[in-house]
Amino acid sequence: MAQKAAKTLATRNASVLLRTHVTTLCLHAAFLLLHWIFNRPRALTPYIVFACPTLAIEFYLDRLGRPCYNPADGSLRSPGEDLGAAGLTEYMWDVLYWTWGCIGAACVFGDRAWWLWVVVPLYSIWLAYTTFTGMKNGLAGMGDSESTVTESKRQKKMEKRGGQRVQYR
Repeated sequence: MAQKAAKTLATRNASVLLRTHVTTLCLHAAFLLLHWIFNRPRALTPYIVFACPTLAIEFYLDRLGRPCYNPADGSLRSPGEDLGAAGLTEYMWDVLYWTWGCIGAACVFGDRAWWLWVVVPLYSIWLAYTTFTGMKNGLAGMGDSESTVTESKRQKKMEKRGGQRVQYR
């Protein structure tokens, strides 16, 4: 059972990528089918503007998480990066899922549903703001040379009694 964790990660990544590609294909096919076959009034400009970046994100996630195998013996060379990782990867998944929702809403409700995509930049601004304020609060007081160190209750009691006493034998 050599590299069990790597094999598990490779299997999980392959299944996530397959599910992602199939979902994307179905959503885009449904939108384009509604646009061209049933002559529903759908503008292609917002579709192209919002779908192209998410297709680029999907391509990047595929390159990031696709497992690599040796062609000679079929052994696992690299399991790929963890597609469930926090940080930028998580944000990319959020953008991808939100765009899927917008495409589905545009299929059902029409072109005004593309306005839902405004949430993505607002979410980015909110994340940047909370990161900045958290970092600012975490770094507060580092530049102060006279910053006071908080004392414990025990230290305060000892100082009230006259300081720490040392017994000599």
